[in-house]
Amino acid sequence: MLKRFVQLAFILVGASAGYLIGDNFFGLLQRSPLNFGEVPGPKYIGAGLGALLMFVATFWLSGNVVRWIRWSEERLVKIPAVDGLFGAMGLIFGLIVAFLIQQPVSQLPIPVVNQVLPFIFSGVLGYLGFRVGFKKRDELISVFRLGRQNREARNKKDEPKTYAEHKILDTSVIIDGRIADICKTGFLEGTLVIPSFVLEELQHIADSSDVLKRNRGRRGLDILNKIQKESNVKVLIYEGDFEEVNEVDSKLVKLAKVLSGKVVTNDFNLNKVCELQGVSVLNINDLANAVKPVVLPGEEINVQVIKDGKEHGQGVAYLDDGTMIVIEGGREYIGDRIDVLVTSVLQTSAGRMIFAKPKLLERAL
Repeated sequence: MLKRFVQLAFILVGASAGYLIGDNFFGLLQRSPLNFGEVPGPKYIGAGLGALLMFVATFWLSGNVVRWIRWSEERLVKIPAVDGLFGAMGLIFGLIVAFLIQQPVSQLPIPVVNQVLPFIFSGVLGYLGFRVGFKKRDELISVFRLGRQNREARNKKDEPKTYAEHKILDTSVIIDGRIADICKTGFLEGTLVIPSFVLEELQHIADSSDVLKRNRGRRGLDILNKIQKESNVKVLIYEGDFEEVNEVDSKLVKLAKVLSGKVVTNDFNLNKVCELQGVSVLNINDLANAVKPVVLPGEEINVQVIKDGKEHGQGVAYLDDGTMIVIEGGREYIGDRIDVLVTSVLQTSAGRMIFAKPKLLERAL
C-alpha cells in the first residue's frame, strides 16, 4: 500500500511539472532545427509525458523511497514523546524567527540573495531550534515545573487555612502519661483539646485525701505541662461547658460532636460509648497493642509466675510490656520462672491477654 502511494505521488509530481513547463518545452522544440511544428494543448501533453516519465522512474525509485520512509518512521517512533514535543516546539520557534528575518532580507536589491537567503535562514534556524528544544528539554521542564509550583504556592496563600482536626483528651489518657511520649514522636497531628471540665476533674483528683488518687491527679497535671512545653503539638484549652450534662464522659462525647473531633482515651467504656454515638476514637491501648511484639499460639515463652489466677489452679505472669499471661495449672509454680506454651491470645480495646500452659506439663502429656 505504501508503495502505491509513493508511485501516485511521483506521478502527480511529474504531471504537475509537465503541465508547468509544457509551453516552454514545446516552444523550444518549435524553434529548434527539427521544427516539430505547433503542438495542440502543450500543457496537457506535457502533463501526460511528465506523469509517464515519473511512472517509469518509480520502478527504480519507489523501493528506495519506501525503505527511507520506513526507516524514518522507526526512528521517529523510538523518540520519546517528551523529546519529540520539545523538539517540535523548538522547530516552530526557529521557523518563527526565520520568518521575521526573511521580511527585511527579501527587500534587498540583490535578486539572487533575496530569493536564496530566506530558504537558508529557514533551514538553519529550524534545525537549530529543533536541536535546542531537544537538548534543553530537561531544563525547560524544570522551568515549567518551578512556575507551576510557584503558582500553586500563591494559590495556597490566597486560600483560607485548612481546619486542623481536634484530638480531645479525657482524664484517663492524661493520667496514663503515654500521650506525652506519643506527642513527642509526631504521630499525633492536629490540635490537642483539653476541656476545662477535664481540668476540674484532674484538680479534684489531685486534691483528694486518698494518697493514690492524689498522686494520679498530680501526675496528670505534670503530663499536661510536659505536653505544652516539650512537644510541638498545638494545645487548646476549651473553656466551654455543658451544664445540662453531669457525666464527664458524656460531655466529652458532646464536645467531640461539636468540634467534629476525635476522643483520645484508654477507657474501655468510653470507647464503646463513643462508637455507639458515632464519634471517632483514638484508643491508646489499641495503639499499644498494635506495636507490641506478636505472640502466636504454640510459641514458647519464659516467664515468672507472680500470683494465682481467678480460676482454680491458674497462675498469672506478666510480660515486660505489662501483658498478662494466664497459665493453666500454673499455681504450683508461683515464684518460679518456667517455660510456657501459648495456647491462645485474646486482644480487645481493654488490653491483651495471653493464655498458656506449662511446657513441663506438655512434655508429661
